[in-house]
Amino acid sequence: MLRGGKNSPRKTQNVPERPHELGTIAPTVEDDEGGTHPREPRRRKPKGAVSNNNDSDGASYDVPEGFANLNEVDAPSPDENPHEQLQYKRSFLETTRSQQKEYQRNQRRQRLSQGGTAESGEGQESPIEEPKEVVPGRGRASRIATEIYILSYLILFSILGTLARVGLDALTMYPGAPVGTSVLWANFGGSLLMGYFSEDRKLFMDSDKSQNGTTPEEEREERYENMSSGEAERGGAGRAREVAANEPNPEALRIAARKVHLAFKKTIPLYIGLTTGFCGSFTSFSSFIRDDFLALSNSSPTITSASGSSSVIPRNGGFSFMALLAVNILTLCVCISALKFGAHLAIAFHYITPSIPVRLIRRMFDRITVVVALGVWLGAVFMTIWPPDRPSGSASSEHTTWSQENWRGRVLFSLIFAPLGCIARFYASVKLNGLRPSFPVGTFVVNIVGTIILGMAWDLQHAPLGTMGGRIGGGLIGCQVLQGVMDGFCGCLTTVSTWVLELTSLRRRHAYLYGFASVGVALAFMTIIMGSLRWTKGFADPVCST
Repeated sequence: MLRGGKNSPRKTQNVPERPHELGTIAPTVEDDEGGTHPREPRRRKPKGAVSNNNDSDGASYDVPEGFANLNEVDAPSPDENPHEQLQYKRSFLETTRSQQKEYQRNQRRQRLSQGGTAESGEGQESPIEEPKEVVPGRGRASRIATEIYILSYLILFSILGTLARVGLDALTMYPGAPVGTSVLWANFGGSLLMGYFSEDRKLFMDSDKSQNGTTPEEEREERYENMSSGEAERGGAGRAREVAANEPNPEALRIAARKVHLAFKKTIPLYIGLTTGFCGSFTSFSSFIRDDFLALSNSSPTITSASGSSSVIPRNGGFSFMALLAVNILTLCVCISALKFGAHLAIAFHYITPSIPVRLIRRMFDRITVVVALGVWLGAVFMTIWPPDRPSGSASSEHTTWSQENWRGRVLFSLIFAPLGCIARFYASVKLNGLRPSFPVGTFVVNIVGTIILGMAWDLQHAPLGTMGGRIGGGLIGCQVLQGVMDGFCGCLTTVSTWVLELTSLRRRHAYLYGFASVGVALAFMTIIMGSLRWTKGFADPVCST
């Protein structure tokens, strides 16, 4: 919490926060002694009460408790001091994780104790028992529908993120390029968008507005200004000073409103799709480690002509080691800077960014996405089976040959495998990230596993396969499938945007340990897998030009 200036209250934890039904993912508050304790369990509002978060319009989601382990939606904002106060208090990812575990344990104890009280027949009603009046199956159906919406957004945005990454890779491979690692551009773009979405408070602000269209923060500040000006006009300067002393600091009000908004934003499937789906699929940790090894082994191709032909320039081991350091330093510095820059863009464009009505998302976007995501995925499958540019396809000409076919090698197989990698990363984060607060196990595991799979696919694509008649990569179709596994499945299974967000959210010692472990373990596996082929038989040119 921020404490700036001499007149600021020392205890900003007394700021009254607007109650919010969906604000349960960050379930702890700070007490007067600086400690934390769990918030009171959520209570159902009386029938007929007015909903401030559009629940009556179906704008709320029943998100499973484990989805709070997604670091893309649970990490602190990249810029925790947007108003540039002289003093402010940082938040850390491991602190949030520990508070969530404590909250969940307390909730279990309360449920067990209340169950025992009910069995003893004391006859005392508890507010927690009220949800039993809900129609049977309704809550379960809502949770299933929410998960279907989330998966649909992940499928759609993973395909869009893969298209953006593969297309940007092709655009940035040209003669004389100052940066030889083409995936750096995709990692930069995905990290920038991750910073923007994590910091933004306007896209989904519609849900935090009251019936007159203002946020709690704006209402309180406006009321304070009106009271102060009215007292001053009536000559009541002392009354105005008393009001100013009793009213919370505007900066503390902004913090409270920000917490409410972040708690709600994390429950919107569209937001999860944009961060976990698009940003996570736009970036690729496995491709970054592949470029690491290619630099170490002097296997990085250099584009020599506009047609895309490349060559490898010989160099000694010392230069290769410097190239390895250059790839790591450049990638880390560029991506972390992009994350911060994206947050600064969200702050700069706060007052001109439009808000998406949450009821529009709930009633239209969610339902349309279920159909569109499935249709796009099936469309990629059908176009892979019957590509239009094959010799017998509708877009072929008299002189079209199989050697000129490029749709499946560059895009289509990648689009088929992309949703599988994204969904696997999503559930790995949900199940594993909460195991150790100071070390995101889920992101670490998917990055290492994806790197291993990419290394194996690379070897198969650049080596003669005896079972396939000695053809490099098993022939044209086999080469294209392997390329789809690398660009689609591995590219979406691994992520740089979430990784750098975690690095900036952890405490310093934990961040360095996590960062070095991720790069070191992944590069060690890649050296064993790809190095065994590189330093024995060497890499052969794949038959599918990508």
